[in-house]
Amino acid sequence: MTVDQRERGALPAASPLRIPAFRRFLLAHLVSATGSAMAPVALAFAVIGQGGGAGSLGIVLTANTVPTLVFLLMGGVLADRMSRSRILFLGNLGAGAAQAAVAVLVATGSATTFAISVCACLSGVSAAFIAPAAQGVASRLVPKEQLQQANALVRVPGNAVKVIGPVVGGFVVSFTGPAWALGWDAATFGVAALLLLGLRLAGAVPSGAGLVADLRTGWAGFRSRSWLWSYTAAGTAVVAAWLAGFQLLGPLVADHDFSGARSWGLVQGAFAAGLLAGTVVCLVWKPRRLMLVCVLASSGIMLPLAALGLGLSLPWVLGAAVVAGIGLDVAIVSWSTILQQQVRDDELGRLSAFNAVGERIAIPVAYLLVAVASAHWSSHRILLVCSAIILLATLANACVRDVYRIRRVG
Repeated sequence: MTVDQRERGALPAASPLRIPAFRRFLLAHLVSATGSAMAPVALAFAVIGQGGGAGSLGIVLTANTVPTLVFLLMGGVLADRMSRSRILFLGNLGAGAAQAAVAVLVATGSATTFAISVCACLSGVSAAFIAPAAQGVASRLVPKEQLQQANALVRVPGNAVKVIGPVVGGFVVSFTGPAWALGWDAATFGVAALLLLGLRLAGAVPSGAGLVADLRTGWAGFRSRSWLWSYTAAGTAVVAAWLAGFQLLGPLVADHDFSGARSWGLVQGAFAAGLLAGTVVCLVWKPRRLMLVCVLASSGIMLPLAALGLGLSLPWVLGAAVVAGIGLDVAIVSWSTILQQQVRDDELGRLSAFNAVGERIAIPVAYLLVAVASAHWSSHRILLVCSAIILLATLANACVRDVYRIRRVG
């Protein structure tokens, strides 16, 4: 039965968990998360292990990000035209193949910055098609008034695994090397792909226009919503500063100031614990001014960057990571709910793709700037700059009038 039938009472659903297809979607997230939770630690120390530093890690992360930017808009158009479950199936298979290749390279001692970058590139292409298709799944499976709960529930299994995943990943990398963690991540992508294929989600009815015309229509819809483009513009600075600081410089600072992979695994675990706590908050707290909450909550990610930049002890960094995780998950759930409630299903893929491109477009530049700046500035100083950028972008976004107009439905 359809969502409309459930809304009319033909199939009462007090919770999204009563819907079998939604439970399958949750299971796919859980399986994939068991590998993805360890992957960042493994990838960072795979690069470090073959003699790379900030420059090498920046190149690998850039190689992963640029293809995503190039293909995201195409992924958005296809998500509004084709079967979203088939797109998710193929995207997860591609990502799994890329991780498997990295695992083999690392295990055989053949890994180089160039080889890892090629695999990261393939993974980035897969992500470009996965993200827009995944954004529209929950709105197909549950009624609108249950979307916040559904979006929070989708993040529960992944966040729960992430609490211990990075810690386990840190110890696995320390004692056996990164190849095993990367191999496990590849296997979980394959299992998740099969589960997602079973959702059998058809695409929207094609408009009859070409791909370029569909992109133009999506761009017009994006520009007409000030709450959407202003949040995306702020996200251009926030996401770039966060990833350049946390994902690129974080492991290097942990390797220098603390005990390397094990310490960074603890930081990742603390951040994941915060994400899980933020999910619980979203299950019980349903604010009306959802857009304002989304904007303000996302600013918490500046805290661990500031803690690392100030050279604080590991307990302070762990506490800051927990608070950042809480705020970020509240923002993510709120944003997904806003998009799904405020945007029509046949536009959701394209508009979410424009948002994703906007938020990611500065990431390669940020990675490269940090790699260059690291030759002249200390990592601690760069981290403080990244933290300040996040704060300023958040304050600017909070001044947009439409941020106060968008409210939760139901």
